[in-house]
Amino acid sequence: MSIFTKILQREIPSEILFENDSVFAIKDIAPQAPIHLLIIPKKEIENLQSANDPKIFEEMLKAVQHLAKEFGIENGYRLVVNNGKGAGQTVDHLHFHLLGGKTLSHSFK
Repeated sequence: MSIFTKILQREIPSEILFENDSVFAIKDIAPQAPIHLLIIPKKEIENLQSANDPKIFEEMLKAVQHLAKEFGIENGYRLVVNNGKGAGQTVDHLHFHLLGGKTLSHSFK
């Protein structure tokens, strides 16, 4: 069971900012921007490469749009997905990073 599932099941405290039948969103514990949210499917999917349900992506993207508007960043944000440890994925549960609230650089260090 991933840390995200434990958060969803309220075993680990975290403020859930958005939730529907398929996905939920929380703040990243190590933010890289003033607004740094994680959009997470409720179903445990290891990573982007192993995802095979287009409906989940539709729900995740709807959540991104909703949260971007709610947080006032709909005109400028970055959406990041890390796939695997080589890309920096630290939790083996698919999630999108929604970043905004400042001008983001083009650097990928």
